[in-house]
Amino acid sequence: MTIKPGAFRFNTDSMKLEIFRGSANYEGTASMAGIGTLAAGQWEEIQATSPEIQTGGTRGVFMGGHNEPDPSQVWDIIDYVNIASTGNAIDFGNLLAAEQEGNAFSSSTRGFHFGGDPADNEIETIVFASTGNATDFGDLTATSKTGTGLANATRGIAYLSNGDVINYVTMATTGSGIDFGNASFSDGSQGMGCASPTRGVFGGVFVSPATLNTLDFITISTLGNGADFGDLSTSKFGGSGASNATRGIFMNGYVAPVNVNNIEYITISTLGNSVEFGDSTQANSYTAGSSSATRMINGGGGGPITNIIDYVQIPTTGNAVDFGDLTQKRRHLEACSNGHGGL
Repeated sequence: MTIKPGAFRFNTDSMKLEIFRGSANYEGTASMAGIGTLAAGQWEEIQATSPEIQTGGTRGVFMGGHNEPDPSQVWDIIDYVNIASTGNAIDFGNLLAAEQEGNAFSSSTRGFHFGGDPADNEIETIVFASTGNATDFGDLTATSKTGTGLANATRGIAYLSNGDVINYVTMATTGSGIDFGNASFSDGSQGMGCASPTRGVFGGVFVSPATLNTLDFITISTLGNGADFGDLSTSKFGGSGASNATRGIFMNGYVAPVNVNNIEYITISTLGNSVEFGDSTQANSYTAGSSSATRMINGGGGGPITNIIDYVQIPTTGNAVDFGDLTQKRRHLEACSNGHGGL
C-alpha cells in the first residue's frame, strides 16, 4: 500500500495520533530525504501541548541587562512571570555569562538568547517548563551586538546588527545559525520584532547616524530578503516588540534626544504603517517585551533605569497598566515567551 505524506493514523500501542512524514514526491517506493531530520516514510507523533500544560500559563522570561550608573554591573539574571497574572518576577536561573543587549526568540518549549555587548556569536537556550541555567545551543554565522529576534513554532530568526545578515535556527535541535537572507538596511541596531505563525516583522533601528522608521517583513518558513512592510509613526529605536497571531505591538523607544512612551500597532497579515495604540506608564528605552495570545508585557529600561513591568491587552487599544517589578532594575535586557503570536 502506498502511503502519502500527510496521512494520519492512530497508534494503538502508544495511544497517540501520528502523521506520515516524507518529501513532497515520496511514493512509498524509494528512499528519499525526509522533512527536517526525519527519514522518508517515517511516522511522527503529533505533539499536543500548550503553555497551560507546560507551565500553568504563558511564561514570560527576562534575560540579562545592564545596571547604570555602575557601568561594570552587567547581569546574568534570568527571571520570569506568568503573563496571565500580575505580580513581581521570580528567579529562573542564569545565563552562561553576564550579558547586555543581544536579543531573544522562542518556541513553545525553549527560549533563546543570542549576541550581546561586547559583540559575540553565541546562542544559548533555556527550557520554559523548568527553571535553571541556560545551556549552549550553537553559534550565529557572524557576531551580533544588538540584533533583533522573532520566531514561529519551528524557526528562530535572528537579525544581526553586523551588516544586513539574517540567520535562522531550527529550535527543536541544537546547532549553528544558517543564512536566511538580508535586511533592507545594514548595521541596524536596537530594533523591535514580532511575528505571526507565517510572517515576521522587524524595524525601528538605529543606523548611524540616523534612526529609521522602516519596517521589514519576511515569510518565516521560506528563505529570502526582508521586504518593505510600512513605517512606524516615529523614527525610534531601543523599544520592544511583541504580538499575538494577528497584531504586532511596538512599545517605547528613543527619539533623540528623549525617550518616548508611545505604543503603536500593525496588523501582521497586511502591509501598511503603524497605528496609535496608547501610552506606556513611563517614557523609556532599552526595554524588553514578550507576549501571550492576549497580553504584551514590557519590562525594564534606562530612562531612568527601572524594574517596572507594564502590560497591555493586545486585541484592544489603550494605555499600559502596571504589572509588577523585575528582580533587579536594568536596561538592555531581553525577553521571550512560550505563548507568543508566532506559535
